[in-house]
Amino acid sequence: MADAKTHRAPLARRSGFALLAFLPLLSACTSVIPEAGPRPAAATQAPTPAPTPVGSPRPYTPRPSETGSVAAQPVPAAPNPPLPAPAPSATATTAAEAGVIVGPEYTELGIGAEQATAALKAFRLSCPSLLRRTDTSGLTQNAEWTESCAAAKNWADRDATNFFSRYFGTVQVGAGTAFVTGYYEPEIAGSRTPRPGYDVPIYRRPADLVDVDLGQFSGDLAGKKIRGRVEGGNLIPYYDRTAIESGALANRGLEIAWAADAAEFFFLQVQGSGRLRLPDGGIMRIGYDSQNGRDYVGIGKLLLDRGELQRGQASMQGILDYLRADPVRGAAVMNENPSWVFFREITGPGPLGALGVPVTARSSLAADPKFVPLGAPVFLSLDRAEPNGLWIVQDTGGAIKGANRFDSFWGAGDQARAIAGGMAARGAALLLLPRARVARLAPRP
Repeated sequence: MADAKTHRAPLARRSGFALLAFLPLLSACTSVIPEAGPRPAAATQAPTPAPTPVGSPRPYTPRPSETGSVAAQPVPAAPNPPLPAPAPSATATTAAEAGVIVGPEYTELGIGAEQATAALKAFRLSCPSLLRRTDTSGLTQNAEWTESCAAAKNWADRDATNFFSRYFGTVQVGAGTAFVTGYYEPEIAGSRTPRPGYDVPIYRRPADLVDVDLGQFSGDLAGKKIRGRVEGGNLIPYYDRTAIESGALANRGLEIAWAADAAEFFFLQVQGSGRLRLPDGGIMRIGYDSQNGRDYVGIGKLLLDRGELQRGQASMQGILDYLRADPVRGAAVMNENPSWVFFREITGPGPLGALGVPVTARSSLAADPKFVPLGAPVFLSLDRAEPNGLWIVQDTGGAIKGANRFDSFWGAGDQARAIAGGMAARGAALLLLPRARVARLAPRP
């Protein structure tokens, strides 16, 4: 994910926990998910024993109406191989450092007209933010997007194929080996006020949560930030999940709503945004409003390592089944992820991605902005057919780190939940960049 998001400021993808990124293998948006590459070999060592449950002040009680769903069965596909490329530097921290090579023409990618049209609409929406942001990947300058963004304003949607063909070339970053997970906008039972059956608090960002830009103190720490709180004149870590579950933020007027199911809310935090289905049938949409600064821990990976889940069971749906089978242990397992996401009510179109614009089902990707310019189109060719094709990078995620690591957004509803909850696809990725920039970046192989 996105814990969301960085969700990602707006989405969990943004907060840095986007992810159902950690769900399929488990491992989202900060870095327990393996980087793109060959699947790890089966472990030969004995599983790590599960710890005695601790820190479970409120074992969650699953509501009878809240049942697990089934992850969608993958639709197999034969991915294109990555382009031959020199081995990227192991110390590369940006796309420019990892190196790029020029890829094939857009017309050779086999992208359908409907998919191109959806991507054009998403690209058009991203352009105002794209032209304002500094590209931390080192690949482009703002002015290099001016021509394509100006053309996108009035370009006919039905002619999207010619738009991308005319204004963009393709490049591969580093080895080009892609790993893609999925996220969605969950809908869970919730209430604006506490009532029987709705006792899981959803907190807004506390006033005592402090963001620190370490680059202001040392050039060696440029780009690094931490969060915490001040106590006795010292900056200390903010409350972790166990402390918050134990009431560290209670009675401070921070509750914006209450959820009915702690496990469902846990996964909404992973996503970084979602919808609350209110008792009167109404909908309250909530979005990312910061995170407690604690490292994200993917509980799926923990359960795999301990042998409590088998590979193939570590989808979001499989983890929910595990948590619900033993609510006391389930509460303890959730507390092993110290990260906590804060929310705000949002109105209007949404959910919002890191660019500050609504993300679009089947068109929006989360990526690491140090390896992909936010707003850029990306072509995916993977071993799973559903995410293959053209996307626009509009989001980020705490676990979505490194070159060719992406999180695909599938929208809301049961189908989106089924696809995103079990998404784990591997293959190749190409970035689409302005033609003039591609010509200057690298020679054609």
